[in-house]
Parts: sequence; C-alpha cells; structure tokens
Amino acid sequence: MSEPFVRDDVKAVLDMLAQQDGPQMHEVEPEQARQMMLAMGSLTERPRGELAEVKDAAAPSGHGHDIPVRVYHAEAPAGPAPVLVYYHGGGWVIGDLDTHDGLCAEIARQLGMTVVSVDYRLAPEHKFPAAGEDCVAATRWVAGSPAEIGHKVTGLVVAGDSAGGNMAAVVAQELAGRLDIPFLAQWLIYPGVDTQAAGGSMDEFAEGYLLTREGMAWFSAHYLGREEDLTDVRASPILTEDLSSQPRALVFTCGLDPLRDQGRAYAGRLIEAGVRTVYREAPGQIHGCMNMRQAIPSAQEDLSGCIRDLKHLLNEALPA
Repeated sequence: MSEPFVRDDVKAVLDMLAQQDGPQMHEVEPEQARQMMLAMGSLTERPRGELAEVKDAAAPSGHGHDIPVRVYHAEAPAGPAPVLVYYHGGGWVIGDLDTHDGLCAEIARQLGMTVVSVDYRLAPEHKFPAAGEDCVAATRWVAGSPAEIGHKVTGLVVAGDSAGGNMAAVVAQELAGRLDIPFLAQWLIYPGVDTQAAGGSMDEFAEGYLLTREGMAWFSAHYLGREEDLTDVRASPILTEDLSSQPRALVFTCGLDPLRDQGRAYAGRLIEAGVRTVYREAPGQIHGCMNMRQAIPSAQEDLSGCIRDLKHLLNEALPA
C-alpha cells in the first residue's frame, strides 16, 4: 500500500510530536491528560482575538447542577437572530471551554453569529449518558432565549468536533422538531458516531497521526460503563433507524483520521434519508486540526471552507 498524502504543515507537526519524550494521553490518568490538552493548545492553537463580547454563564441542567457555558458575540447583538451551540471535543474525557476558546471565537467572527460553547460533564467522573444530558439541557436553555444570550433566539445550529460532533448529532436527534424554534443546521466536525467502528480508517491510521486507535479505546473505556452502551443511539448515533427528520447537515472529515470512515458513513446515511447534506473532507489532514490552526495554517483554510458551506445551508434554511 502506498504512503498516504500528508500536507507539509501537518507533517511538521507530526514530526515535532514524534520527537517529544514522555507518555501519550492514553497512558496517563484523565486529569493529567486534560492538562496535556491545554498545554498542547497553548502551543498549537490561535488565540481568541478581538470580539465585541465574551462572557461566562451557566445553564440549568435539571439534575441539580449548573452547566458552564461561554457566550461569544463578534458584534453587539442588534435584534433577534439564530445561535450556534458548540460542544467541544476530547473523547468525552478531556477538553473544556478554554481548549476550544480560540475556535469558538473564530466561528463567531467568521459566521457573524452568536456562539454558545457548552462545558458538559466529563468521564470517568460522569459516565455516559451524562455528557449528552448536559448538551441537551444546555441547548434547550439556549432555545428559550435566556437573558444571558443578549437577544431573542430565532433558530439553532448545533456543532461540535470529535466527541462534540457526537454530541451535536445526539442533540439533533433528540430535539429537532421538538422545540419552539427550528433547527437550521448541524455541523459535525470529524465526528465520532460509531463506538463499535473497526477496520478501514481505524486500522489504516491506527497510529502516527495524533489520534490513535489505542487512544479511542481509552476514551471509550472511560466514557461507557456497560457493554450495552455501545449500541445505545446516544453513544452511537449512526445506529438510529430513521434520520429523515434531521436538520440540514455539514459533515467535515480529515483524510488521515481514524474516525474518517464513520463520518463518511454518517453523511451517507443522512443523504440516503433525504437530508440536505454537504460533505467536505480535507486530504492530508489530521484529527484535531481545528484546534491546531497556529501550528497547521492550512486548518484555518479548512475552517473557512466549512463556514462558507454552512452559510449556504443557512441561506437555504432561513427566510429571505
């Protein structure tokens, strides 16, 4: 088999990581892995940059705890408008508002839309389905136009990367058509949608491309508590029987990602169900690139391309 295409800026990052001493994330305890992700972000991700307003707030969970959220306004709110709700990646074990601060700010800036980032509970302290419950509750809260948003919310876009892409698909399946405002689109960024995925890209890119097969097993072991969780649609949304009621979708995958094939498959399922779907794949790109735009400049172009596609979907969904 020929060697896969690797972008020059991606190769430079992979070479740098290969030279680092010390354990990999899946070889340490979750708290240390969380600190490792923050440290990597400080070296590889772009800073937040200028926005009109960024503020922290909390959404009620309905389970006795509050869910931290962060609200981004690229410009001062001028009236009723849609909101993009973002769920961070990190295998349901790592990641938080800070690891995805620069990305959410850039999305707000380029999309011209209020963004609300959700800091859902993490495993193993809070196993499945705690993360999804928090994301559903926070999205319901946003849909109710709380004062913290700063304007009336007229529609929702759900988005997330990796485990956050899983959350976006789960929330769309749970809430689309069940709120007082419409779901305008879902944006799934290299999503994990099949906890039993095997073969194909899971084997082809099992190691050497940042996210590894061992790493995915480590994340799943911490997140899922029972064998039957593997086939629960809230863990593996690709197992849902009917996707025909789902909102317009943008699915983005990376050519060197172990999760590539399940993202492709989910896009295919949406298309088969008649859902308006845009599928975009980045050749030579790795999982996690959206949080590495300083170290991988081409990822910034991938992000901008996604946002252009998302704007097209929103223009179709919104009244003239």
